[in-house]
Amino acid sequence: MNPHLVCVGGEDHALRVPFLIALREKGFRVTAVSSGSPVPFLRHDISHHRFSFDRFASGGGEWRALGTMRRLMRELRPDIIQSFDTKPNLLTPLSMRGTVPVIRTINGLGWTFSSLAPRALALRPVYCALQWLASSWTAATVFQNRDDQLFFERFRLTGRGSSRLIRSSGIDVDAFATVRHLGSSATKMRRELGLQSAEVVIFVGRLTRQKGVGTLLEAVPRVVAERPAARFVLVGPRESEGSFAIDKSEIDRHASHVLALGPRRDVADLLGMADVFAFPTQYREGVPRVLLEAGLSGLPIVASRMPGCRDVVEDGWNGYLVAPHDADALASRTIDLLSDRAGAKAMGARSAELVRERFALPLVVDQYCDLYENTLRAGLPRPLPAVALEGSLADHRGGARQ
Repeated sequence: MNPHLVCVGGEDHALRVPFLIALREKGFRVTAVSSGSPVPFLRHDISHHRFSFDRFASGGGEWRALGTMRRLMRELRPDIIQSFDTKPNLLTPLSMRGTVPVIRTINGLGWTFSSLAPRALALRPVYCALQWLASSWTAATVFQNRDDQLFFERFRLTGRGSSRLIRSSGIDVDAFATVRHLGSSATKMRRELGLQSAEVVIFVGRLTRQKGVGTLLEAVPRVVAERPAARFVLVGPRESEGSFAIDKSEIDRHASHVLALGPRRDVADLLGMADVFAFPTQYREGVPRVLLEAGLSGLPIVASRMPGCRDVVEDGWNGYLVAPHDADALASRTIDLLSDRAGAKAMGARSAELVRERFALPLVVDQYCDLYENTLRAGLPRPLPAVALEGSLADHRGGARQ
């Protein structure tokens, strides 16, 4: 009998298609549930069901989402459920209430625990309360970095379930190499973008202030003052990011040195033409997939000294870590890499080797399979009384309106 695994995530869930394919090859019957497009899943014959939720909203919408999730799972009849991303990690165990074992993966603590904004500070105790409640219906919690695991253990947010450290969702090293081989050459990409003689610094991610794009833009004139040929390429969505989005006028002010491409499907080719990868995030990340892709591309990395980034970048060995918000340090380290091409190339080679050794997809999938098999053998977690669930959700609903 092949256990039926339903894997739930947000709009970027399609990035986990290789992970799901590998699980299917291990004998699981896999179904994906996400708020994103079904096309990448169906292309690989993975059953997909859409589950819509607003990642920016709080309050009454979650009540409707809980009911929707519960009805969907009754239809799918999974043997085990895996969830990723903040809202699915809360909605999935709370909707199931212990009827099916749920594994949740904490892939970063995000804006709520990274920002000092009043709203973020106000939401932290609410988030902790909901995580504690969700843990009562969670068979196991997976962490992508040790910082997040220590945080959850310190505040007893793992509940009765087990705690496991599995670094990232893995990256298919061979598939990435194939994409690079079949894609456009660095020379062609540079020619198409008008960057033939440029020193290219690339960022891939959501174009938000929380991802450090404001800090990166602040560093641009400081880098260009010493490296006039430097050009900065920004890859990722902006319009979809609501109030978090970096203002277009901030990008336009640096238009002579900054190229904002929006979301792209040829990220591997774009990485292949770059000289430095910059990732000045202000988030508590899980293990950012873009850092793994940058590493496999042989790029030296300048990243923020934040959880998740520290798991990929070893300061002074395969790149540099700088304090978040510190545009001067970001500029200085970027200049260092552009000025010392031999040293930068050596760092990039170390990045590639580190990713192959620590984050290759088979290593990650084996750890998840072991966890799933142990969970299925152990059976369901003991549930909380229903009154505790209703009371805590009511508290969250009231707090979210404030």
